[in-house]
Amino acid sequence: MSTEPGSERGDERADERTAFARRLFPDGEEPDPRFTLANERTFLAWTRTALAFLAGGIALAAFEIQGMHPRHQTAVAVLVILGGVAIAGGAAVRWVHVERAMRTGKPLPVPAIIPVLSLLVFVALAITIVLIVV
Repeated sequence: MSTEPGSERGDERADERTAFARRLFPDGEEPDPRFTLANERTFLAWTRTALAFLAGGIALAAFEIQGMHPRHQTAVAVLVILGGVAIAGGAAVRWVHVERAMRTGKPLPVPAIIPVLSLLVFVALAITIVLIVV
């Protein structure tokens, strides 16, 4: 048995992580901090994108666009705001999945948020163009 302070068993060090970290990431080893911080920066970039969508949706709802019916404008605004909400949720899920993959040595997951974001932008732009032209 080890006589090291904080040892629970002779061959293992005590888990020094917080209860939240142990619950969120129960398995694997602590990854290189550079990779964890890069994952966090990516999460923050997606969060900024989500905030931009939210701000854009609020602006669409707040200001009158000539040539666009108010109901259509509201529908596009709601779509853009929901896109921002989806991006924020997807960013959090992606952060957890990437962190777990790094901790367990598994391949990084495919970023499903990118095609979703592309589809949302395409649909919002297509609806806006159709409603302004028609």
